[in-house]
Amino acid sequence: MKHMKPVMLLVCSLLIASSAFAQVAKEANKGYQSKEGRANVVKTLTDPARDKTQKPDVVTNALGLHPGMTVADIGTGVGYMIPYLSKAVGPSGKILAEDIQTDFLDQVKARIASGKLTNVTPILGTETDPMLPANAADVELVLDVYHHFDYPEKMLAAFKTALKASGRLIIIEYYQDQVAPGHIRLDAAGVIKEIESSGFKLQSKTDRITARQFMLTFTKK
Repeated sequence: MKHMKPVMLLVCSLLIASSAFAQVAKEANKGYQSKEGRANVVKTLTDPARDKTQKPDVVTNALGLHPGMTVADIGTGVGYMIPYLSKAVGPSGKILAEDIQTDFLDQVKARIASGKLTNVTPILGTETDPMLPANAADVELVLDVYHHFDYPEKMLAAFKTALKASGRLIIIEYYQDQVAPGHIRLDAAGVIKEIESSGFKLQSKTDRITARQFMLTFTKK
């Protein structure tokens, strides 16, 4: 009996540690686990009808971009937003197109080549780190991607390192009732709380940036 308490403490510690590193977005990421699954995702991302709901021009205008800025497009996927962002920052600006899937980045590279987008650099990130250069980004855009983060605390720490002192972290996310139940784990209030607990401060919230999405803008504390 004397050894029960230390053993129980050890078990509890292990459970806490394992939960801290849990993959919190497993449900949202089911379709990305195989090449075939990602191919199906690509069909959705490249569907011409997406423009009517995503409204890329409206979103780009809302970001407040200027020529010469550096924008990190986190979870760029097939690079849907790249042409709009590239044009907004101009030849003197930079777009860092990050994703963790090499097959997605292959399509990004093809888009860069076909569009002659000389100010776009593809970056291969990981589940815990977008691998962005330190103090580089004026804007970090996370469009339809936050709910896919398995390790949000680690990603947010990396975002903070990569963001300039005057930079902005912009989250555009679906309302929970706009997608399948369980696909998105947090509502807007939950996203704000989680991000502010990681060293950011909410600057503004825009409801219905599109019919299905809200936009949150943060700066570093």
